Amino acid sequence: MTSIESITLEVADPTAANRFYTTAFGLGTQLRLRASEAPTTGFRGFTLSLTVSQPSTVNSLVDAALDAGATPLKPASKSLWGYGGVVQAPDGTIWKVATSAKKDTGPATREIDEMVLLLGVADVTASKRFYVDRGLAVAKSFGSKYVEFAAGPGPVKLALYKRRALAKDAGVPADGTGSHRLVLGGDAGAFTDPDGFAWEAASLTGTH
Repeated sequence: MTSIESITLEVADPTAANRFYTTAFGLGTQLRLRASEAPTTGFRGFTLSLTVSQPSTVNSLVDAALDAGATPLKPASKSLWGYGGVVQAPDGTIWKVATSAKKDTGPATREIDEMVLLLGVADVTASKRFYVDRGLAVAKSFGSKYVEFAAGPGPVKLALYKRRALAKDAGVPADGTGSHRLVLGGDAGAFTDPDGFAWEAASLTGTH
């Protein structure tokens, strides 16, 4: 089964970005960073979501990100589905930290249960078909609104969301142009999806 083996963020300063991600989220090996000056403005069409076990852990990671230089987009708060907040890293990547738990069951940790890459797409049904044709297995599907693929052995789960809805969830305008500043590594080979997100063969993705 096809899965994401790696995520590469294209950033202006890989050293500074590595320092931020290690300090803010403790992400040393899950992310790869590559120097890029590709033009990009506004919403880049994706968000990365960190799922954790309880609200105090959300607060711990959000506070660490803000202390490390992130910009707050949505303060951590309760919602119908749980508790979460959204920040933007200094390199421009949008991160959501969330839990489905409403109450703490123990002391805060910095443990991340799952990392989910949400791609904002023009047509969820068409993009779902595109990815199924390349070997990804659907885990959850909510019609033309949202699709989540099985994670497989990889460290990251992939999901599709309407671009405008994803921007709203992140607390930013949906407009954006230029590079996504994102490259996915997997075992399905090199290709570009209908919304311009690029994949590379996993063995070719750059080192951290």
